[in-house]
Amino acid sequence: MNRISSNYDRSRIPLYVQVASVMRQRIETGHWAEGEKISTIEVLEQEFSVARVTIRQAIDLLRGEGLLDAQQGRGTFVSGKPKRNRWLNLASDFDTMVASIRKNVPKRVHVENSASPPELAEGEGKLADGYAFLRSVQYNDGEPFSVVNLHLAQYIFDKDNKRFTHHAALPEMVEMDDVTIAHAYQTLTIGVADPETADLLKIGLGEPTADCRLILVDDQDIAIYVANIHYHRDCFAMRIDLLEKSRTKQKASRTRA
Repeated sequence: MNRISSNYDRSRIPLYVQVASVMRQRIETGHWAEGEKISTIEVLEQEFSVARVTIRQAIDLLRGEGLLDAQQGRGTFVSGKPKRNRWLNLASDFDTMVASIRKNVPKRVHVENSASPPELAEGEGKLADGYAFLRSVQYNDGEPFSVVNLHLAQYIFDKDNKRFTHHAALPEMVEMDDVTIAHAYQTLTIGVADPETADLLKIGLGEPTADCRLILVDDQDIAIYVANIHYHRDCFAMRIDLLEKSRTKQKASRTRA
């Protein structure tokens, strides 16, 4: 077994998807420029140490995304770049997050009352007496960019279920005077698309996703909002000025002096 083969074996993602991911990145970074002919199938076979059928499957996947164009007798050419250009900068504070999704109009694909409770880890609060479950898809320019799986405390959902069914739940909940949010825990990870997420985001099974877990806990330490959000990998970025807080501290120090 060569080194490349052992790299493939570390992942459960289908082999052709792994190869397509590397090829997509080459297009995205300009290693293969638009209009340029990419390496031949024979060269790619040797480079990736995979069978020809795997290379063809990877090319077909990228053709479906509009990135490659196979021309009979001439080869395969780069026909475009990924449509999304990491336009979504995930908020790093609560108020900005609420403001960023206030105008979102989710497309609900599943709503369930008295759903099974979410799994909570240590430090994520205690379970509410019951939960409603809402799955929705967010769109940008007509294309899906995230899937939201939300467990919302049933008593909050019951306050105005039509409101929560037709609007993004977080801004609606924040505006309720009788709901107190004491903590907002956010965890970012890299995941892969399961069958349902892949179908809703229109991506390949096992393709990478940027995953956000957001949990809101009330003043009684009850997890009233538990959301697992899967973002399309090509739309997501997180940009932070790492010196911003340092400048604030320096300014405050000079003021005290």
